[in-house]
Amino acid sequence: MHGRVELPTAAVSGPAPHESALFRGLTSGQVCALSAFAGAAVLAFWLAPFALGRAILYVLWAGFAAASAWRIILCLASLRRPPSSPQPDRWPRYTILAALHDEAEVAPLLIESLSQIDYPPDRLEGFLVLEAHDETTLGAVSALPLPAWLQIHIVPPGGPCTKPRALNHALSRATGELVTIYDAEDDPDPLQLREAASRFMTEPDLVAVQAPLRIRRRGKSPSTFVDRQFAAEYAGLFEVALPGMAALGLPFPLGGTSNHLRADALKAVGGWDPYNVTEDADLGFRLWRRGGRLGVISRPTYETPPDGLHAWLPQRTRWLKGFLQTLGVHTRRLEGLGVRGVFSLAATLGMTVTSALLHGPALAWLGAALLVPVMAGVSPLVPLEAMAVLAIGSGAAWLTCKLGAVRAGAPYGLGDMLQAPLYWALTSLAVAHALVRLATEPHAWDKTPHRADVEPVLPALPSDAGRQAA
Repeated sequence: MHGRVELPTAAVSGPAPHESALFRGLTSGQVCALSAFAGAAVLAFWLAPFALGRAILYVLWAGFAAASAWRIILCLASLRRPPSSPQPDRWPRYTILAALHDEAEVAPLLIESLSQIDYPPDRLEGFLVLEAHDETTLGAVSALPLPAWLQIHIVPPGGPCTKPRALNHALSRATGELVTIYDAEDDPDPLQLREAASRFMTEPDLVAVQAPLRIRRRGKSPSTFVDRQFAAEYAGLFEVALPGMAALGLPFPLGGTSNHLRADALKAVGGWDPYNVTEDADLGFRLWRRGGRLGVISRPTYETPPDGLHAWLPQRTRWLKGFLQTLGVHTRRLEGLGVRGVFSLAATLGMTVTSALLHGPALAWLGAALLVPVMAGVSPLVPLEAMAVLAIGSGAAWLTCKLGAVRAGAPYGLGDMLQAPLYWALTSLAVAHALVRLATEPHAWDKTPHRADVEPVLPALPSDAGRQAA
């Protein structure tokens, strides 16, 4: 049975202009803060340039040490696992949104995965959200059998052509009490919706939960350098950092997929920001501003890694550009975040951007400081404090990735640890590109291409396919 092609009514409008990345100007507070910082730096350089250089060095060391301590705290906090909740007497109505753009190759795999979701089909609705001009994907999806609860939703032409804009259009038709989103390459655990619904029904102040994202190729582990490092990075984030922050009662940036939300809370904040290219990170903090609490669940969604460095770099560029947008949006007005929100914003997005700026130069400095003296036949003169800080920072990062990899079942051995600094250094290339793109094309969406790992086999689906477990 083919799903109906649904044309949207009025779309959810997105957040207010002052809460959106559409507004690119600086507030008076941001101008004053930047001016004060720049003025102090110029004055210090004029009066005491050598003291300024040493002060910058000490600040960098202190920052590395603080980041390392924070990672260790998160590792310890993540030992407190999310609570289990009893199944409710009444399952809430659930809406699944999956935005697809140029995804004809992997759309059959997504439909196969969604068909395995174990949730009462009479309490379930789903929309495959397609752009009006994407005739290839529309043709591929229309030729496939769909569960009775899943239908096609067409987004009319317009800009910006981004995933959050498409999701907002589909959200206008959603009738579920709960909403979740999936990406084209996703393979969610069939019981994920049941776990999320149970949490929402027993915790009234919970407005969003994030499922862990685990990286694998279908039927096998990641094998290449980018695959393995990306899988370990995801494991550190979704198995350690986010559970740790949830246990500490802090807000955090949601993932781009497999976050589950209360529909009324989502609509109250205007849905997703169509002009922010990391609308997921922004949404977590906007929900927090409205008094909502964020949590995590344990049932994962499996994703494929980027198809090599040529696909990884544009994806990471978009993420970092979006993090910069989100930092700009949420520093316009700090009072709505509160102390914990400001700390969390700095410890997640701020630390990610700062680390990306520093990893490449730090590795280059360390290489030069060690190799140049050796080639000249003299002993390297590297400050012990600097080496200690870099060692502690690397150790904390390795610990986070290793702990996450163990929980996710991802490969991460000694060889991966030794190669990790090269992977971290690549983020400096991505953040440089992100800064240029932010200035020239702030709302352009660098789409990650997805390829099918296996040829899907799609049997005829019975009418209650949504109840079948994987």
